[in-house]
Amino acid sequence: MSFDQLGLRAELLKAIKSKGYDAPTPIQERAIPVILGGQDILARAQTGTGKTDAFALPLVEILSRQKGNGRHPRALVLAPTRELALQVGESIKGYARRASLRCTVVHGGVGIHPQIDRLKRGVDILVATPGRLIDLAMHRHLKLSSIEFLVFDEADRMLDLGFSNEISEIISIMPQERRTMLFSATYTPEIRELAGKMLQDPAFIEVTPQNTAAESVDQKVHMVEKSNKRSLLVHLITRGRWSRVLVFCRTKHGANKLRERLIDHGISSAALHGNMSQSVRSRTLQEFKDGEIGVLVATDVAARGLDISQLPYVVNYDVPTMPEDYVHRIGRTGRAGDRGVAITLVGAEEMDHFEAIEALLKQKIPVEKVTGFTQGHEVPDFVLYRPTSTRNNKKVDKDLKNIVDTRITAKQEAKARKSKSGGASKGDRSKAKSSFDSDRRNDSAGEKSSRSGSRSSQGPKAGGGRRNDSAGENASRSGSRSSQGPKAGGGRRNDSAGENASRSGSRSSQGPKAGGGRRNDSTGENASRPWGRSSQGPKSGGGKRNDSAGKKSSRPGARSSQGAKSGKPRGRR
Repeated sequence: MSFDQLGLRAELLKAIKSKGYDAPTPIQERAIPVILGGQDILARAQTGTGKTDAFALPLVEILSRQKGNGRHPRALVLAPTRELALQVGESIKGYARRASLRCTVVHGGVGIHPQIDRLKRGVDILVATPGRLIDLAMHRHLKLSSIEFLVFDEADRMLDLGFSNEISEIISIMPQERRTMLFSATYTPEIRELAGKMLQDPAFIEVTPQNTAAESVDQKVHMVEKSNKRSLLVHLITRGRWSRVLVFCRTKHGANKLRERLIDHGISSAALHGNMSQSVRSRTLQEFKDGEIGVLVATDVAARGLDISQLPYVVNYDVPTMPEDYVHRIGRTGRAGDRGVAITLVGAEEMDHFEAIEALLKQKIPVEKVTGFTQGHEVPDFVLYRPTSTRNNKKVDKDLKNIVDTRITAKQEAKARKSKSGGASKGDRSKAKSSFDSDRRNDSAGEKSSRSGSRSSQGPKAGGGRRNDSAGENASRSGSRSSQGPKAGGGRRNDSAGENASRSGSRSSQGPKAGGGRRNDSTGENASRPWGRSSQGPKSGGGKRNDSAGKKSSRPGARSSQGAKSGKPRGRR
């Protein structure tokens, strides 16, 4: 069948011929007559099968037969992503201008005011993303009361992106009397439920079995370790001299990182993902189409809707977690009658996802080896054996497993011994340090005497006091003075087994805020002469203590005083 037999006007046939199309695709051949006949449709077709023209051509044909008011849109096409909306809009504009119809595109990510200005000038066909459409309608910049045709392109993807509430809201403000066309790549339960709500006595059109890859795409798989993926991709691009490659990554961060590594190897690359502004995304995509960029690293946001002519290679750098996404990714190549190659790099941790893809396609994808990069059957088993992998533990030879387990156990024991010896050495070092500190103490078994008039002083803010231990006599001559500066950390302590005598008029003083007082402990006589005085400055940490096992006498009139706020106040005894 040719386009001439589909009942399209001459202007549209010229536009089709200018695009180089000779015959309609299966989806076009079956959908165009049904739409022209006035029936709702639910069509399932894979990407790259020409489904955009399958609804664009009859839509323009019907609207051109009767002119509208030119102000409000008569047909609405909803698309899940900005890229798809722009591409659908460009395709429809090519046909609409031949029939004197106006088509415009509205989407998020760009300023809303230029779009409002275009709507004020009048539009016949509006292509929109759900979010921006609701914004315009809620602010009364757009009226949908004149809509005659409603088209959902990539309806399943729209639901996957969480637009179910937006779709319900849009339907609620649409007129009940309208024609509805729903195009989807899959027939999920959600799609069937949506079709049941919107379509009236629809025609079901299915040109390809569900979840099948296009026959024009040659699929192959490289089994490669995750750490080797980047090196393998660089090798494939440089060895094959690939000039246009679309690479899919799972995350935005992964796409940016891979782009940087490719640039480091001298390969012109760019990233395409949702964190980029719409102007940057559009410019990047156009540069890739024009050949200014050799490798486009994209996330699944671009898996559907990218219509890039003569794209020879698609690489799945990360295996998609959803098997259906694999079909949409590789559908970017092998379009419009061209052949394409889809390569998937599969790591050991991605085998479950890859097996799910093969189960969905109901076919085995050929595995190819690249010397020096991929895992091949000729590689010895011990190279591929990973003790932590459940899959490997089930398949590995028992003798090999015992050898590996023995080596692992030996390493763990050596590590434990090293840790234990390290702890013992640390204890020895602690003991040595304690012994060294003990040697620094001034312990003597002989006599330590302080001459009359001698003075022991400590500066301000001293960290600690001085300790004198002796087994002999510790005598303080008449008039001897022991002073400590302000804010001392500790007092002075005199311990003796002999006589500890304080002569008449001797004085022990401590400055203000002292950390501790003076302590005299003796097993002999502790005598206080007449009018002897012990004083302590204000805010001292402790008072004066006289303990003796011998004679303890207090002369008449002797006085013991303590400064203000002392830690251990004493009265007269």
